[in-house]
Amino acid sequence: MTFKDLNLIEPILKAVTAEGYTTPTPIQHRSIPLVLEKRDLLGCAQTGTGKTAAFAIPILQLLSNQKQPKRGIKVLILTPTRELAIQIDESIATYGKFTHISHTVIFGGVSQLHQTNALKRGIDILTATPGRLLDLMNQGYINLNTLEIFVLDEADRMLDMGFIHDVKRVISHLPEKRQTLFFSATMPPEILKLASMLLTNPAKVEVTPPTSTVDKIDQSLYHTNKNDKPELLLHLIKEQKIQSALVFTRTKHGADKVVKFLTKSGVKSAAIHGNKSQNARQNALNDFKNGKLTALVATDIAARGIDIDELSHVFNFDLPEVPETYIHRIGRTGRAGKEGVAIAFCDLEQHTELRDIEKLIGKRIPLIDKHPFPVPEGARPEKRPPAKPQQRTSRYSRGR
Repeated sequence: MTFKDLNLIEPILKAVTAEGYTTPTPIQHRSIPLVLEKRDLLGCAQTGTGKTAAFAIPILQLLSNQKQPKRGIKVLILTPTRELAIQIDESIATYGKFTHISHTVIFGGVSQLHQTNALKRGIDILTATPGRLLDLMNQGYINLNTLEIFVLDEADRMLDMGFIHDVKRVISHLPEKRQTLFFSATMPPEILKLASMLLTNPAKVEVTPPTSTVDKIDQSLYHTNKNDKPELLLHLIKEQKIQSALVFTRTKHGADKVVKFLTKSGVKSAAIHGNKSQNARQNALNDFKNGKLTALVATDIAARGIDIDELSHVFNFDLPEVPETYIHRIGRTGRAGKEGVAIAFCDLEQHTELRDIEKLIGKRIPLIDKHPFPVPEGARPEKRPPAKPQQRTSRYSRGR
């Protein structure tokens, strides 16, 4: 299966080829034909599976094929974070650069002037975060009466971030007759309820089972003291000559402390989290993508929109409290068929989190015993019981 086999129009195929893409990912080759048939779609896919192209490419084709397009916003893509909104809009620009489809992105934390000017000129595709979208709708800058396609991306993260009520307010303004594409990495009961409310006889596409991790990711585990984690991180970055590391911490304060330590030790790094301004977060992300930074230290919510093909290493500096988050984190490396490395630190207070993660993924993470910052003898569980995988069930039936 190649992109040529998907019956894409020449302008879009030309753009995809120019990016060096020849073979669609599983979610792309399964979703693109369904979207082109104007079906509602329920897509269950975790980070790094290529779902942005899975909806952006067919949407661009559907709009390009319109013989007498009407004025007004035809497509709304709703997504939880500013970073992800920007990256989706960049993808639309990339795949649609040989078409005449107009688009823009709106998000909070910056002046609305540039955004409202773009809206006044008229656009076909709008990518937005919920807060700024509702704000500009209330001000009269956005009317969704002409909408033909609605995309809800990262629905589970909308729930995690407390945006679900804003999402429902947006939905109340949508035309009843529309095509809806719904994407979520997980399907908790409230998300399933929302999907059933939004979708009409949807096609279902599920890729990467919820308890699996990307096969090409080399996972490893280091037991160490909490206070030794910064030193161990620095040691591994220097010893392994790591050029790009995404480091996950549990708190904003923790992220800032790690950056301060690494910077003082000569490793160029920056933090992104909710207390950083939009410009600071975007500058840090751009510097990381461009190789100006070795380490980007992030909290889970701020990192949701990070999509970097060349990311070699992911560090779980702090193990997540929710085991599924571990899968989402390490899925940011090993993309586009490349290999990746995921390293986890476990201190004396995080044995429960480690057990839950290993139970979820159905295997024990390989332990690295020999390193300069081990925990005291007898302080860690020497004999971890074999990890028993949970019974695998469809996400679509879960919670019903």
